[in-house]
Amino acid sequence: MTADDGLDPLSSEQLHDLAVKRARHHVDLRFFWDLVEVLPAAEAAAGELDEANADIQTLVAHVDDLTESGRGQVAELLRPFYLDYLRRHGVTAPRAGS
Repeated sequence: MTADDGLDPLSSEQLHDLAVKRARHHVDLRFFWDLVEVLPAAEAAAGELDEANADIQTLVAHVDDLTESGRGQVAELLRPFYLDYLRRHGVTAPRAGS
C-alpha cells in the first residue's frame, strides 16, 4: 500500500488497535509472535528495562504486554511495526464515523 492508505495520521494507539483487531479476526498468530519478539526492544528503548528483562525471561509476561503495547512510548516505538503489518495486509484507516 501507499501513503494513500490513511494510516499515517492515526495515533500509535489506533494503529495498535487496528493491527490487533485485524490479527484477531484472521487468527494471525504470526503477528502476535512477531509482536512478542519486538516488544522487549521497544520497552527497553522506552526505558522500561525491568519490563524488557521480564519479557525476555518468560513468554507468559507477554500476554499482558500485548494488550498494553498500544499505549504510551512503547506504542510510539512499535508504530513502524504496526504500519508495516497493516500495509502488508492492505488495511486502510477506518472512515470517520465508522
